[in-house]
Amino acid sequence: MRVEAERPSIPNLFRELSGDVGQLVRQEIELAKTELTEKAGRLAKDAAAVAVAGGILFAAGLALLAAFIYGATALLDQFLPLGVAVWLGPLLVAAVLGAWGYAQLKTALAALAQERQARTLTAESLQENKQWLKRKM
Repeated sequence: MRVEAERPSIPNLFRELSGDVGQLVRQEIELAKTELTEKAGRLAKDAAAVAVAGGILFAAGLALLAAFIYGATALLDQFLPLGVAVWLGPLLVAAVLGAWGYAQLKTALAALAQERQARTLTAESLQENKQWLKRKM
């Protein structure tokens, strides 16, 4: 006497496959969420470290700026009457830094304007694609 194992039907196999695929997708999404959460935590720590380093470098820059001011004052004091160089050294350093900052600001604003224009072009392109798709539908 031969006992045949009951074979699952094709619809049952597809139902089981569909359930397995759904479970796999849910597990992959959960894994991706976990990985993103971990990466976000690491990025937050790294960003905080960069901010602290930036603060330390800013303080070092201020100290260096003070040294430049004292140096300019001492240098000008040798060539100009006493008292004039006390205000002229900081003014000279401020003028150089102001010109440098202005040049950096102009460059940054030009780059931002270009980026804004690129975003506008992308938005217009997306709007045109949307209109084209509506006409086709």
